Amino acid sequence: MNYLLPLLSVLLGYCIASVLKPKNKTNLKLLLAFSGSFLLSLTVMHLLPDVYESKNEAIGIFIMLGILFQILLEFFSKGAEHGHVHGKENMTHIPWLLFISLCIHAFLEGFPVGHHQDNLAIGIAIHHLPIAIILTTFFINSKLNSKAIFAFMITFAVMTPLGTFVSDYSPIFNQYTTQITAVVIGILFHISSTIIFESSEGHKFNIAKVSMILLGILLAYFL
Repeated sequence: MNYLLPLLSVLLGYCIASVLKPKNKTNLKLLLAFSGSFLLSLTVMHLLPDVYESKNEAIGIFIMLGILFQILLEFFSKGAEHGHVHGKENMTHIPWLLFISLCIHAFLEGFPVGHHQDNLAIGIAIHHLPIAIILTTFFINSKLNSKAIFAFMITFAVMTPLGTFVSDYSPIFNQYTTQITAVVIGILFHISSTIIFESSEGHKFNIAKVSMILLGILLAYFL
């Protein structure tokens, strides 16, 4: 499940956008709010206590490095990790900076998955689903070639399972599991908090959004 859930969520998002072509942005923003809340709650309730149990005094530094690294990635991805995509109306080729930064982000997210049972895999899957829908919809509207869209999304889909595989079977990375997890915590902190505050117009809270955030917190608590 650790490998399948993140993979299938992106493919499901791709299929939803390709077949159904959703027009309702409000529902997507609510799904984003839920995913951001769920991912942030998993990070705080499960990942954070685990890394601090290691007694490594540099954990805070690695978390901050993760936040800074994600900010750097977003200079190239323009915020696609939390549902913001911008570009030309008529694309003739894959936006490579967006592609590379998203793949790095997804690859790193896979590292702690194998060490935290299925709950983090579920969190990453829920996080990737609306992103995949938004990305695919954007590419379709930008008239990007359908084969290029499929290649982009299938590569994005395999990056998180690939990160999990490398983490599970590479002795070199296993030596630094705690530090890498701390960096990923910083990445997830930045992504999830940004999603929560940017998933409604004017950064205003409403009943539907608050309900989805609370649902995400409760689900993460009971996992």
